[in-house]
Amino acid sequence: VNTPAVLYWAVRFTHELYSPNAIYITENGLHTDDQPGNDGEVKDIARCQWIQLYLAALQRACMEGYPAKGYFHWTFLDNYEWAWGYLKRMGLVHVDFPSQERTLKLSAQVYSAIIRRNS
Repeated sequence: VNTPAVLYWAVRFTHELYSPNAIYITENGLHTDDQPGNDGEVKDIARCQWIQLYLAALQRACMEGYPAKGYFHWTFLDNYEWAWGYLKRMGLVHVDFPSQERTLKLSAQVYSAIIRRNS
């Protein structure tokens, strides 16, 4: 089940239980099977929506005063994952493993825009 509210509640509960000065979210992402289309672009719409929903939940926590100070998407590049090997992709950048060619996915552009706006 895709539950973006978990990011809000994780920050809130962590703050209420342990009162840290800062909370950093690390290695948070979505695995899919995205591949380049005929135009060479990787339109990973599901990851784009996922990023927007989860970061909106994190923004809610920040707006309520919880000390979420950083967020790190998992991962920048598609890579080897212990559970799935090379079958599932989690990166913002598509890697063609045989050639090592890299292509920015649509989600990289969405994430970049969110960072630029700090929203």
